[in-house]
Amino acid sequence: MVADLAILYEHPAWFMPLFAALDARGVGYATLQPHGAFDPAETVAPAPLILNRIAMSAFLRDAEHPIFWSSARIAQWEGAGARVLNGTAALAVDTSKARQLSLLARLGLAIPKTRVVHRAADVEAAAESVGYPLVVKANIGGAGAGIVRFDDRDALRAAVADGTLPTSIDGVLLVQDYVPARNGTVTRMETLDRSFLYAIEVEGGGAFDLCPADACQVPGSTITMTAVEPDRALRDAAEAIARAASLDLGGVEVMVDDRDGVARFYDINALSNFVARPLDVLGWDPHARLVDRLIAWIEETR
Repeated sequence: MVADLAILYEHPAWFMPLFAALDARGVGYATLQPHGAFDPAETVAPAPLILNRIAMSAFLRDAEHPIFWSSARIAQWEGAGARVLNGTAALAVDTSKARQLSLLARLGLAIPKTRVVHRAADVEAAAESVGYPLVVKANIGGAGAGIVRFDDRDALRAAVADGTLPTSIDGVLLVQDYVPARNGTVTRMETLDRSFLYAIEVEGGGAFDLCPADACQVPGSTITMTAVEPDRALRDAAEAIARAASLDLGGVEVMVDDRDGVARFYDINALSNFVARPLDVLGWDPHARLVDRLIAWIEETR
């Protein structure tokens, strides 16, 4: 018997709360691992509704990561008639910070000054047009991976010369203005079905890894998370981003530039984990809302 819902995931721990919430509501589902071989000529999907939970940080856990394999697999399921939540359109945005920034700019939102390169030889010239301090980022990152700050030309030249620049699994790098976040905090807004769900303010002490799930945090992490109510302009922006990026479920990150007070958007995340200890931080569990919507999506696909 084919399940109404299938969930594609690769992290061994992140989705236990979701599975528990589905079990508590009696929702049947199948779990799919991104392993093995598939026939691209197949015309049958594993379920009429599939939830994609492949993280861009998968390459940190396995050199033989499933990111691009999963993209092809999801396209094949869509071609077979399945509805895939966070499907190929969302993945096209999730797998490229450069695309994310272009989308944000098209929506009229402020972003950090950025140049996109694919050769180390072009990094220094890109840096001169951006200015210091700056960060060099992997186009495909996750959990803060592939981000290095450079405060001056000499430090950057040394990294280019000795081959210690960050690398990206697609060969693309971003040279980006280092934005001093006001009060050292960023705001992470979560959306569900293109609508605002909740927001947290994250203070990371200068760290680039600001993943809100316990499983992402290193022992002794000083990251703090506080529930906040962003103003209407930010909420509207998050919803506009979710619509433009085809995000059925995902997060948007923004920080206020302490130099000029401008809210600069910089990240769109289709695999956005809900905050750890939600009852303590939010006072409610967003997994319940997600299960409600999944049940409705199941009904829509029947």
